[in-house]
Amino acid sequence: MNKFTLMLAGLGIAASAVPMTAAMAAPHPAPYQAWQSINSRQANLDMRINQGVRSGQLSRSEAARLRAEFASLNRLEAQYRRSRPGLTLAERRDLDRRFDALSARIRYQKHDREHRW
Repeated sequence: MNKFTLMLAGLGIAASAVPMTAAMAAPHPAPYQAWQSINSRQANLDMRINQGVRSGQLSRSEAARLRAEFASLNRLEAQYRRSRPGLTLAERRDLDRRFDALSARIRYQKHDREHRW
């Protein structure tokens, strides 16, 4: 009887460990934002500019400059896509670097404590 009880306890522990193992094997979101597609990055940046204008964190002239830079990046992306092999890895990295820089400028302009009320 004692062996049977130990076997049942062992099976219970093993059965409860399987879901935990599966949960640990599942990919967890990174604490930082993982790579986004170019389209989602563009939508995110545009949304941040619009939100900054609505909240008063960005003036109209700051937003116009940021939107002009955003439009320039969109034109560059279209040019890269039209080129012969399409959007190459180097071009994608270049766009990512430029989008990162624009994102940093948006963040700086939104938090430079120049109130636009």
